[in-house]
Amino acid sequence: RLNAAGRLDDMTLGIQCLLAESEKDAVVLAQKLHDLNKQRRSIEADMQQSANISLDDITVADQYSISIYESDWHQGVIGILASRIKERHHRPVIAFADGGAGLLKGSGRSIAGLHLRDALDLLSKHQPDLILKFGGHAMAAGLTIKAEDFNLFKLSFEAVVKSLLTEADLEAVLEVDGSLSASDMTYAVAQTLENQVWGQGFPPPLFYDEFEVVNQRILAEKHLKLSLKARSGSSSILIDAIYFNQTQFLDGPILVAYQLQTNDYNGSQKVQLNIRHVNV
Repeated sequence: RLNAAGRLDDMTLGIQCLLAESEKDAVVLAQKLHDLNKQRRSIEADMQQSANISLDDITVADQYSISIYESDWHQGVIGILASRIKERHHRPVIAFADGGAGLLKGSGRSIAGLHLRDALDLLSKHQPDLILKFGGHAMAAGLTIKAEDFNLFKLSFEAVVKSLLTEADLEAVLEVDGSLSASDMTYAVAQTLENQVWGQGFPPPLFYDEFEVVNQRILAEKHLKLSLKARSGSSSILIDAIYFNQTQFLDGPILVAYQLQTNDYNGSQKVQLNIRHVNV
């Protein structure tokens, strides 16, 4: 929620909330941040829908990269959008928004094997006038181009990425940490994992197990909420699961890659599986 202020308005609001001298002031500011975050989510959902429609018109599998732009996209949310598209298609992605004065502001996300900042640097050496400014690191970058140069950038960036990646690099690899026994799928274990420090190159554990789908429903019109039962062992305990941005029901036994997490809601503390990938 703190980030939402910087994305849509002014990061000063988040700083004021952190520095508030009374709980009353902090609550008022926190509510404003909450409202901004809800607005950010709505904008992001609309942008994702728009992006999906645009990508339906092309064969992504034949491309090494994705450059995408819509005139009504919000500058503060294009980084999140690029990340979502990258996760879905496993391609380096740069999403652009109108930057005013005939310019486009872009935000990119990359995959393992492509240093995004270096790729943009290589492109700028090939075509010095194409990218007005850029910066970033291996996995994320920002840049500015002229609006009239979008199609040229799209073709040129694709050529650079194609020269740096192989077809094998475009195959997503999901590394898991093996199975987790049903007896360890507890709130205490999930809390212990969440209390650790994870990050780039050291992600939280991702487990892989087979489950029976006992119950499932659509949550907030865009997520799948499930009750699962582990097929290994003799335990008959049901465990909650959430599959974000998934609206299709799952049939039969499923093989699930998931993270164990806590779910505190209305005073109730439960463990749930955050599903990252499913094989039916």
